[in-house]
Amino acid sequence: MKQFKGRVVVPGTCTAEALVSHGGFNTLASYQMAMMFGDKQVKCGDQNNPDLYKKPMIGKALCLPQTIGSTTGGMVLFTVCSHGKQPACMLFSLPIDSLAASGAILGDVWTDSKMPVVDSLGDEFLQYVQTGMTVTVGEDGLVTVEE
Repeated sequence: MKQFKGRVVVPGTCTAEALVSHGGFNTLASYQMAMMFGDKQVKCGDQNNPDLYKKPMIGKALCLPQTIGSTTGGMVLFTVCSHGKQPACMLFSLPIDSLAASGAILGDVWTDSKMPVVDSLGDEFLQYVQTGMTVTVGEDGLVTVEE
């Protein structure tokens, strides 16, 4: 077990299975196919992200360095939350960008979906956490990772 302290972007608590990407997360490419065709498991559609491609994202603790790609990223996160298809939480090793932050915050404020977001967890976080580990997010931005 190891703990990491980050900055709370969207408050909340959760415990979920980790889904880890060591590359940037292209929000639009990751969610577009699942949202367009009603994929209930919300499998990642980003062919350029081998860590996540074709893996279900709904209800997972997405562990990422950062988001990349289109300026639509914030709206995609909001839309995912408005349809109840969001990950359990989003955890970033680096600071979150303003577009992703705005989408996550709007999802929290304007929908009933809960998706805690914590950023600035550090490089060691992504070196330690592996897909399948259990991740617990606390209200204070403390993230606990267990095998």
